[in-house]
Amino acid sequence: MLDRIYIEISNLCNVQCSFCPVVEMDKKIMSLEEFENILIQANPLTKEVCLHLMGEPLAHPQFKEILKLCEKHKTLVQLTTNGLLLEKYKDLLLDTKIIRQINFSLQAFKDNFPNRPLDSYLLPLLRFAKEASVIREELYLNFRLWNQESQDSDNEEIYQYIEKYLSININRNIEVGAIKSKRIWNRLYLHFDSRFEWPSLDLPVQGEAGRCHGLLKHVAIHSNGDVSPCCLDKEAIINLGNSHKTPLSTILDSERAVKMREGFQNNKLCEELCQKCSYINRFKK
Repeated sequence: MLDRIYIEISNLCNVQCSFCPVVEMDKKIMSLEEFENILIQANPLTKEVCLHLMGEPLAHPQFKEILKLCEKHKTLVQLTTNGLLLEKYKDLLLDTKIIRQINFSLQAFKDNFPNRPLDSYLLPLLRFAKEASVIREELYLNFRLWNQESQDSDNEEIYQYIEKYLSININRNIEVGAIKSKRIWNRLYLHFDSRFEWPSLDLPVQGEAGRCHGLLKHVAIHSNGDVSPCCLDKEAIINLGNSHKTPLSTILDSERAVKMREGFQNNKLCEELCQKCSYINRFKK
């Protein structure tokens, strides 16, 4: 049983952030039929699905129907979004019981709209958090600030706005290596991390020893159905098979997948991409 399966319902996004590389794969929006077929395969294998990899899930033209299918199959959902389309789907997100957690990538706004007032973006998110605390008190919300290599002052305006709106004080001391989440109000958290280097075959070899959560805790399914063990493998370089053509359970039991999984369990990196991945260094004890 995996913790989560990432299902990229679309690899299109409504913005281009500096922390997200350009996706070179063909642009694809997963159809409802394709999504339901994958969902049926994924359900017995995972605790929840995450409706993203590189794309913006709320930009899917049939997002409402996507959620209805998750409700139909009783599949728990984790959603990661930049929040720019929140007003369009606010009522839907508050009404459904199938979404367990929503992550808002706050750094996306300043990255794309440096001259726009922050309140035009943060106010709807904070109003949503307050409504959710009443209507969906079991819903977890993360405000992501994955820019911890930047200056502390870069987030100060965000801190002050949140403090004023919620009448709270936010502890500015952050140690990303120890605790990445900071609960600030009810089930609203600030989630911190530093930016990372996206895996690429063009990078130098890091080593042949290492561990990863891929295939042990999660796998990723791209919008075209390709299955990768890595949620950062944006181009599906490690392509284990296509879930539209081969059952997902068969793909995960394939010789290549088993070799990778056993390798991670034994501190061995079998794939070239893994050997060149600097993110794996985060899992070293």
